Amino acid sequence: MTEEAKTSESQADPAVSVMGPGDGETIVLGTTRMRVLEDGSHTGHRLAIAESVLAPHTQGPPQHRHAQHDEGFYILSGTVRFTVGDEDHDATAGTLVMVPPGTPHTFANPSDQPAVMLSTFTPDLYVQYFRDLQTVLAGGRPLTPQANIDAMSRYATEPATDLA
Repeated sequence: MTEEAKTSESQADPAVSVMGPGDGETIVLGTTRMRVLEDGSHTGHRLAIAESVLAPHTQGPPQHRHAQHDEGFYILSGTVRFTVGDEDHDATAGTLVMVPPGTPHTFANPSDQPAVMLSTFTPDLYVQYFRDLQTVLAGGRPLTPQANIDAMSRYATEPATDLA
């Protein structure tokens, strides 16, 4: 194989991404700490993955619907309560919750222990939403319901006001 062919072949191969413990971007939103493991930059924006630690008694976002992405949650430890429409589901370690576009949902940690979950976003568009919320807080502004709704709207997401 010629040197030119080897160079061309190696450029065509996708790069492998390895994220070690403690690596990744950290986003802190009140009592929730998120570590972005893949923001979509290594997956052609098809998939993003984040690990979130929810402190005890953490309330989640308002119930909402995504128009353009699936969201998955794999519970690593603790208990996370998912509200889907008017139904509650307590998910414990080893549980996978998949939320397709258009499905109203929210989550919270109602327990006395921290909960850890791995979240997927397909495609990756929603990771920027969390960055936007962190920017609001870093700017000294409160994370009001309207600030949250404004950020959601930039990422094809709307509150499920019919369930409020």
